[in-house]
Amino acid sequence: MCRTFCGNDVVHEEAPLKKGVSRREFLAAGVATLGATVACATPGPKRNTPGSEEPPRDTGTEGRRYILKGGAVLSMDPSVGDFPRADVLVEGKKIVSVGPNLEATGAAVIDATGTVVMPGFIDTHHHQFETALRSFLAEGLLLNDGRPHGERNYFDYILQKLTPVYRPEDVYISELLGSLSQLDAGVTTVVDTSQVNHTPEHSDAAIRALREAGRRAVYAYASGQGAGTAYPRDLLRLQTQYFSSTDQLLTLAMNAELSESGFRDNWALARQAGVPIVTHLVGSLGHAALLEQLGREGLLESDTEYIHATGLTEGSWKQIADTGGGVSIAAPIELTMRHGMPPLQTALDHGIQPSLSVDVECTMTADFFTQMRTVYTLQRGLINQRALNGETQLPELLTCRDVIRFATVEGARVARVSQKVGSLTPGKEADLLLLRTDAINVAPLNNVPGAIVTLMERSNVDTVIVAGRIRKWRGALLDVELGRLRSEIEASRDYLFEKAGVRRELF
Repeated sequence: MCRTFCGNDVVHEEAPLKKGVSRREFLAAGVATLGATVACATPGPKRNTPGSEEPPRDTGTEGRRYILKGGAVLSMDPSVGDFPRADVLVEGKKIVSVGPNLEATGAAVIDATGTVVMPGFIDTHHHQFETALRSFLAEGLLLNDGRPHGERNYFDYILQKLTPVYRPEDVYISELLGSLSQLDAGVTTVVDTSQVNHTPEHSDAAIRALREAGRRAVYAYASGQGAGTAYPRDLLRLQTQYFSSTDQLLTLAMNAELSESGFRDNWALARQAGVPIVTHLVGSLGHAALLEQLGREGLLESDTEYIHATGLTEGSWKQIADTGGGVSIAAPIELTMRHGMPPLQTALDHGIQPSLSVDVECTMTADFFTQMRTVYTLQRGLINQRALNGETQLPELLTCRDVIRFATVEGARVARVSQKVGSLTPGKEADLLLLRTDAINVAPLNNVPGAIVTLMERSNVDTVIVAGRIRKWRGALLDVELGRLRSEIEASRDYLFEKAGVRRELF
């Protein structure tokens, strides 16, 4: 099998290991298909170490212990520190300890040499239901605002033509494949801004897919289209049916837009339910003035995530800062779709540490290496140009560690899951990555944050762990039947375009 020459490291365990247990629906056939596809496509270096290539069994279950040994550890927690070579001990779904030469009698041992061990990436804004529409609107803008180039735009094609024809099964397969794809890229948490709740059945399908994907998600319940939508009142049913426990991977939020009719009532409903609010802010759409008005009414609190925050007034920025709101910046999308210049420096100038998000795959990739590099180069380019123009009183240039913090610690804070994840802190849940540093695009390793931000991409994501459970192992997702998923997403795509009367242009 291909993985015999693609396998990288070793796991030692006292008892024989079993293959992964199959899952219902699409997660039913183990690693065979995806292992052959992914591992053959991105072979890692051959390692001449003895032992099994199988992952430890039953990871993430109560009492199950394993230790990641010998990796470069980037904890993102100043109280824990970073280590050129150290270990991370996991028991059940939690991190027990981090440090060099840990004792872990009886624990399975995973060889992490040649990798960086770090927290998983956190995406604070993603419309995952659009996965079937990937790359369709690569050159489109946000809307036709009367300025040049706006004829092909997101509002007209995605929201007005394609979104209305989604069936629950289309929502399900896009949510599932989008989740698994990001998991493969090391994004262990998402805020899924789900603007396709045409009926309660659409909402149920989205949540079912998020559950089956096996990663951490904040389901941001949003409005749908048509007479069957139960937004916003269905929020309370969803909360009771799916989110009654806080000890699970899924949590609930409410996407309530400032432009919606009765949005104040929607915000009030979210607060009645005790769930956070997610809202888009684009100054050119008049959102800044509304935000200032809400501030004057005392309706802004720390429970709100503001997406994009482009083109805002000084008054609206002050409102966000004073009330402790979170900011989610989708820099590649904002730059290419004419949302306005990503407000990285403006947020920092107001004492706001931003999180990062991918927004829509109909226009741009959902991996976080692209997000981090875009933010890093954009802020430095703008500040460097000011220096070349003769300015001397300038903000600090972003560092690689800064943007990794945006992608992990700040993401957890904005998604309101920082009590569980975002750093390798003992007591937090084990959402972590092993990123290969001995791969051809990174070796030799000279600086860990620099290698992650300036050199790495999806192929360097060796192993992904969510709540202690190994979800990707040595370059291949576990418990995924890629062939069937691909067939289902292609069938969904064909239906959506035909039903909407939208022509796909392959070239």
